[in-house]
Amino acid sequence: MNAIVALCHFCELHGPRTLFCTEVLHSPLPQGAGNGDSPGQSEQAEDEEGGIQMSSRIRSHSPAEGTSVDSSSPGPKKSDMCEGCRSLAAGHPGYVSHDTETSIKYVSHQHPNHPQLFSIVRQACVRSLSCEVCPGREGPIFFGDEQHGFVFSHTFFIKDSLARGFQRWYSIITIMMDRIYLINSWPFLLGKIRGIIDELQGKALKVFEAEQYGCPQRAQRMNTAFTPFLHQRNGNAARSLTSLTNDENLWACLHTSFAWLLKACGSRLTEKLLEGAPTEDTLVQMEKLADLKEESEGWDGSEGEEEKPSAQPDVVEGRELTKCPTDASLMSDGSSWNVAPRRLSVFRSLRHMRQVLGASAFRMLAWHVLMGNQVIWKARDADLVQSAFDILRTMLPVGCVRIIPYSDRYEEAYRCNFLGLSPHVHIPPHILSSEFAVLVEVRTATRCSLYPVLFDDEQPLSKYEFVVTSGSPVAADRVGPTILNKIEAALTNQNLSVDVVDQCLVCLKEEWMNKVKVLFKFTKVDSRPKEDTQKLLSILGAAEEDNVKLLKFWMTGLSKTYKSHLMSTVRSPTSSESRN
Repeated sequence: MNAIVALCHFCELHGPRTLFCTEVLHSPLPQGAGNGDSPGQSEQAEDEEGGIQMSSRIRSHSPAEGTSVDSSSPGPKKSDMCEGCRSLAAGHPGYVSHDTETSIKYVSHQHPNHPQLFSIVRQACVRSLSCEVCPGREGPIFFGDEQHGFVFSHTFFIKDSLARGFQRWYSIITIMMDRIYLINSWPFLLGKIRGIIDELQGKALKVFEAEQYGCPQRAQRMNTAFTPFLHQRNGNAARSLTSLTNDENLWACLHTSFAWLLKACGSRLTEKLLEGAPTEDTLVQMEKLADLKEESEGWDGSEGEEEKPSAQPDVVEGRELTKCPTDASLMSDGSSWNVAPRRLSVFRSLRHMRQVLGASAFRMLAWHVLMGNQVIWKARDADLVQSAFDILRTMLPVGCVRIIPYSDRYEEAYRCNFLGLSPHVHIPPHILSSEFAVLVEVRTATRCSLYPVLFDDEQPLSKYEFVVTSGSPVAADRVGPTILNKIEAALTNQNLSVDVVDQCLVCLKEEWMNKVKVLFKFTKVDSRPKEDTQKLLSILGAAEEDNVKLLKFWMTGLSKTYKSHLMSTVRSPTSSESRN
C-alpha cells in the first residue's frame, strides 16, 4: 500500500511533532544498504517473519530520495527538539524491512527524508493534533485533500506523572493519496491501530502507577507554592516515549507493527476491472450451459434405459450436441472456441474470407448471414466448412446461431441457419431458388484456371473454387444493412489489424443489440402502435428495410433472462402505477 504511517506527539515546548514514521519504497535500495558495509558499524539484527526481513540499518540516501540527514535534512534542528519530541538517538541508522515476496522496502525513521513527503507528513501531524480532532480529543477522524493527501488519524493520551493533567497527547496517522482506498480500509486500520494504542497505553499505565506509588505527584503539586506556567515550561518535564513506557525496544516494535500494517492493508483489498452488466451473448451462453447441464443430468438418470439412435444430428441452440465445446470455451467469445486441431485449409478471419471469396460474393454471403437466412456450404472438407462457420458466426449474436456443422442430409431452416453438407447431398429445388437461402459450393479448382502463384503451399485454399449462389442475389448498388457497410469498411481498412477488426465487430454487435432491446420493449412489452414504432426506428437510425429485418431477426437472440426480466417488470404493481 502506497502510504505513510506516523506517530505524532504534541510537545508542550515545541507543539506538534512527528516522532516516528514508516514509509514504503518500491525502488531497490542502493548497493551496500542494509547489508553491513563495515564490521565496525552498529549490529544488525535480522529477523524473518511472514516474508519480511527486518534490519536495523538504513540505506544511504539517493538523490531521488532527498539529501542526507546530516546537512540539509528537512527535519527540525536539534536546538528545536527536546527529549519528548525525539525518537531515535542522534546517528541512529533507522530501520528497514525487506519484503522478499514483493521486493518492497518498509523504511522507518523520525522524519521522511524527501522534502515533499516531509511537508505532507508535517502538515498532517499539525492538523491531527490541533484542528482536526474528534469530540473528546481521543478517537479516529478522517480529513485531507487531493493536494496534500488524505489522512486517517487516531488521537490518544499517554499517562505521564510529570505532565500537565498527568497525560500527554499523541496520534497515529496514515497518509495516502487514494481517498477511496483509505475510506474502505477504515475498519481494518481502526482495529489494528487501536491495538497498537492499547499496548502503548498499557505499558505507560504500569509506569505511571509505579511512579505514583513511589512518589505521588498530585499531593506534591498541591503542597507546592504556585509557580507561573511559563517558568514551569523551562523545567525538564519533557520525557521520551521510551521513558514513559519503559521499553527500550519501543521503536523497533513500532517499526514492525507499522510495516505489517502497511503490508496487510495493501494485501486485503485488490482492484478488479468491472466491465458493467453482462452482455446478451454472456447471458445466452450461461443459459445454454445450464441447459446442457440439465440434459447431462437427465442422461445420467436414465442410464438403465435403452438408448435410441437418433436419425438426425442433435442440435442444441446452434451447436451439435456431440461436438459441444467445454464449459470454459462455451463461456468465451465465439471466435475463440477450443476446437480440435485442423488442417491448413481453413479460413483465418473475415478479412481472409473476403479475400478468398471476392468482395461481391462475400457481401452476398454476409448479407444473408445478418438477415438470418440459411447459409449452406457443400464441401468434401468438413474442417473447411467448420472454419467458415466459426468465422461467419462472429457477425451474429450468440443466441441467433444454430449450426449443424456437417450432415449427410438436408435440414430445414428452422433447425439451423448454418448447414454443412457433403457434395452428394440433394438440396430441394425450392431451397435453391429461395430468397431466404444462400449456397456456397466448394469445388476443386483446375490448375489451368488459376494463376500458378496461388498453388503455393502457404495458400492452401487456392486449390478450391468457391461459387456463391442465391435465389435473391444482393445487387451491388443496394445499400444493405448499416452494420454490413461498417463491417466492410473495417475489413477494407488495411491500417486496422485483425484483432482491431474483431473488437470493432464486438462493438457493432453491442450497438445493434441495444437497439434490439429498445425495439423489443417498445413493441412486445409496451405494445406501442405501428406509427410510434416507425418513429422509434427513425430515431435509432434503422428505418431502412434491411435494418428492420435485421433487428427482427436479432430479436430472436435475446436471452430468456432479459425477456423474463422485462415481463416481470411490466406485471409488477409498482410498474403499472408509475405508467399510469
